[in-house]
Amino acid sequence: MNATATEQLPVVVIGAGPAGLAAAAHLTDRGLRPLVLEAGAQAGAAVREWSHVRLFSTWGEVTDPAAEKLLAPTGWVKPDPNAYPTGGDWADRYLQPLADVLGGAVRLGATVTGVSRTGRDRIVDADREAQPFTVHVTHADGREEKILAQAVIDASGTWAVPSPAGGDGLPALGERAAADRISYRVPDLNDPAVRSRFAGKRTAVIGSGASAFTALASLADLAKSTDGAGTHTTWILRRGISGSTFGGGTADQLPARGALGLAAKAAVDEGHADAVTGFRTEAVERDGERLVLVAEDGRRLEAVDELVVLTGFRPDLAFLDELRLGLDERLQAPTGLAPLIDPNQHSCGTVYPHGVKELSHPEQGVYLVGMKSYGRAPTFLALTGYEQVRSVVAALAGDHEAAERVELVLPETGVCGGAGLFDEPDADETNEGGGCCAPAPQLIPLGTAPASSCGS
Repeated sequence: MNATATEQLPVVVIGAGPAGLAAAAHLTDRGLRPLVLEAGAQAGAAVREWSHVRLFSTWGEVTDPAAEKLLAPTGWVKPDPNAYPTGGDWADRYLQPLADVLGGAVRLGATVTGVSRTGRDRIVDADREAQPFTVHVTHADGREEKILAQAVIDASGTWAVPSPAGGDGLPALGERAAADRISYRVPDLNDPAVRSRFAGKRTAVIGSGASAFTALASLADLAKSTDGAGTHTTWILRRGISGSTFGGGTADQLPARGALGLAAKAAVDEGHADAVTGFRTEAVERDGERLVLVAEDGRRLEAVDELVVLTGFRPDLAFLDELRLGLDERLQAPTGLAPLIDPNQHSCGTVYPHGVKELSHPEQGVYLVGMKSYGRAPTFLALTGYEQVRSVVAALAGDHEAAERVELVLPETGVCGGAGLFDEPDADETNEGGGCCAPAPQLIPLGTAPASSCGS
């Protein structure tokens, strides 16, 4: 296929979530043809799975300018920019209208099973970059299809692949067998069936990020309710507790994010949760209908009724296996981006805004954007994804000046410095090497803080 013919092909966008739909809006604005392939039955399918969780970003921080421009002629009115939407609000009031205005450019129930170059597996060099991409799709009715594309933007996220409980990155011994008592999502305690499962029970929560904070605060709220007597949480951290454990507090430039950490601290200080530190899970054992967690150092915790594992997510790279991607061996993020977000080196929430340069791969014309671009790294913001797709689409349109220009300033967490993944001896007792960490958080009344957005 000649270059002119290839340029007439669509840019395939994988995923109709916030970053994917924003990419489609930017492509439309640039006169390029997007084709969005979404595995779910609705736009924003992954976001809808945490529809009960409130974002710690405001409406003003979770809509994309190109998307707003596309929506404006439809009569769409942007919600109060200072209000905090839930995941359900975000999906219903922004993502779905955006998908609707994109119309036939969005295909639902379309699962991408493979991406390659036409007639070239990853081994073949000859004439490789002159060939269009070939995207294999399986539809909800079982039908298979092959789509040719001039470029591929993978915005499929990481939601489908939660990390396990095991401290070594593998499922703990017995974890799979105990699947009926384990959840990898923040429980929706507004759902009567879910609420009854946790009310009056002892729950273990593994994790130290915003999702874990949300779960701790929600379970503490349940414990204080009339139907929640006896509810208690064991909070399991792989590291110790230091001045930065609960985030930036009042120093966080996203106030709701800082308040969320303070609410988690209140859950511990008020006795609704016990913190167990330096616990890296090796096994999950059955004790009748309850579970006992065993650490690598042999410690055994009191039996719990439920286990909530909130240890992060990881990208599904299997369907990209025939492409020549340049990925960091630790984070599975693009090699140009990885040094900016590596939690082994720092725990700072400020990431320099980045675009096509940091997101490029040896295979030209393919980009991982949104949460997927971060691989296994945490603390992703929607604003970051919107800046990514703006830059990538500008490059695809040949506007290299715009692609290289930085058009975003990200808010700081108020927590910086130090290795972010593994404690040195006595790290929970000192705060050396931090440099700019916030002071110890102050307590706030539980329930006053908007909850996490799972990275937004």
